[in-house]
Amino acid sequence: MAKASLTISSKNYSSWSMRGWLLVKFAGLPFEEEVISPDDPSMRAEILLLAPSMLVPCLTHGGIKVWDTLAIAEYLNEIKPKAGMMPADTAARAHCRAICGEMHSGFSAMRSALPMNLKGKFKNFKVWARAQADIDRILSIWHECLENYGGPYLFGEQPCMADLMYAPVVTRFLTYGVALDARCAAYCKLIMALPHVKEWVDAAKLEHDDINELDAEF
Repeated sequence: MAKASLTISSKNYSSWSMRGWLLVKFAGLPFEEEVISPDDPSMRAEILLLAPSMLVPCLTHGGIKVWDTLAIAEYLNEIKPKAGMMPADTAARAHCRAICGEMHSGFSAMRSALPMNLKGKFKNFKVWARAQADIDRILSIWHECLENYGGPYLFGEQPCMADLMYAPVVTRFLTYGVALDARCAAYCKLIMALPHVKEWVDAAKLEHDDINELDAEF
C-alpha cells in the first residue's frame, strides 16, 4: 500500500487538523504526521481564522494530495469503502453529507467566539447571541439525527464521518461550559470517549506552543 502522510498544525488549537486526523485514523489508513508549528505565519493565520483558505490538514497518499477536510473524507470513503465513513443508506448518506457540509462552511460566529482550545477551561463564559444561534442550530442537528437514526451516534450505532466532523465542536462546548440538555451531553461524553479522540486530546495537552490570543478569556 502506498505510504501516506498528513500535514497538521497545533493539536490544541486547530479544529481543522483534528478533523482531518480523526478521519484518516477512522479510515484505518496508516500515515505519518507532519506537524507545522503554530509559529509559522501561515499556520497561525489559519488557526486565528485569518487565512483566505484552509490548506491544513493535507493528506498525501500515493502521489495524490488532498487538503480539504470534506475532500479528505470523500477520498477516504473511496479508497476505504468498508471503513464506514458514511451511512450505507442513500438517504442517510445524503443527510450526512449535508450536515458535514454545514459544519465545514458554517457556524462562523461560534468559531470566532469559541475558538478551539483543548487545554483551556473558561468558567461562566459569556456566549453572545450570534454564537448562541450557531450553537442552537448544531444542537438541533444533533437532536434530529439522534432521533431519526436511533443513536447513540449521529447516524446510528457506529460513528461515521459526521461524528468526526463535529468532534471539535464537542471540545468547544466542554472548554466553554456550554449548557447542554441530557441527550446532547451524553452524546458529547460518547465522542470524548472515542479512542482516537482521547489520543488527540492527550497529545494536545502535551503541546508547549501557546497562542496568547486563544488563551485569553474573551
